[in-house]
Amino acid sequence: MFERHKITLIAALAVIFALSRFSGYVGPYYYQIILFIGINIILAVSLNLVNGYTGQFSLGHAGFMSVGAYAAASFTNYLSGPMLGFMKPLGPFLSTSIYFGIALLAGGLAAGVAGLLVGIPSLRLKGDYLAIVTLGFGEIIKVVIENVDALGGARGMSVPVVYTDFFWVYAVGVITIYVVINLVNSTYGRGFLTVRDDEIAAEAMGINTTKYKVLAFTLAAFFAGIAGGLYAHLTQFITPEGFNFLKSVDIVTMVILGGMGSTTGVVIAAIVLTILPEWLRWLSERPELPHWLAGLLANRMIPYSLLLILLMLTRPQGLLGVAGPKRKGA
Repeated sequence: MFERHKITLIAALAVIFALSRFSGYVGPYYYQIILFIGINIILAVSLNLVNGYTGQFSLGHAGFMSVGAYAAASFTNYLSGPMLGFMKPLGPFLSTSIYFGIALLAGGLAAGVAGLLVGIPSLRLKGDYLAIVTLGFGEIIKVVIENVDALGGARGMSVPVVYTDFFWVYAVGVITIYVVINLVNSTYGRGFLTVRDDEIAAEAMGINTTKYKVLAFTLAAFFAGIAGGLYAHLTQFITPEGFNFLKSVDIVTMVILGGMGSTTGVVIAAIVLTILPEWLRWLSERPELPHWLAGLLANRMIPYSLLLILLMLTRPQGLLGVAGPKRKGA
């Protein structure tokens, strides 16, 4: 099965590379939306490893994204001269690609270390308590960045060069999906599912549930950090406010809408919830709409809330989530 997945991964990367050759024919606005879709897929699929497959509830994914964004941006801002000079013999294309790849890895590793530091003490908690701790971590990171002048503080940090393109975003997205699916479906990865299904029974069977939770948390933070690096080198300007609580809620909404534990559903939800605000913005600007309806549509949180309420009433397991077993007497 893993050999088949490797062939699928290589084929997907080849298709992405081929499609990236035609990215210049797409308008700037639509091209940016396509890249945001890919970044949100990385964030949602990585969070699904924690919230969906491991059964925890994290509200601090935007915090890990911010760590990766600032680490990658600092790498390219402060080390571009010596690094590119050292790799100049490789040629402009290859040296830039390797340099940006190292910057993304630096962002991912920084976020992964942050996930490990937060995960070890906090993942002994469960449910609402874990959500509160991860939410607090996201706010702590935001406040720290606002008070570090080398990172631009509250005024934000500029990134002079756009390195993020179609190939980088969707190559990382495919690799994220590949890693998560293969990890969960491996013999070792079954431990994540046992933690989700019945943590007490898993501990009684001798499974170190904390180890699995910390691993899932760290790996999810790593990919969130890479997504942050891609985001920073796409927008060219990042601020702490761009990674606030609402950004974490957006990512959690994608996981819930798609179905926790369903990678395909989460990918579809990431696509829908990235396009939806842009469509609502376009719809709210239609001159024939009443002012009250245009205002309602312009505030994306209201349609989001209505969508979630409707989903919870009609399909609480999400679009492609699997309904859990019914309890006896239910």
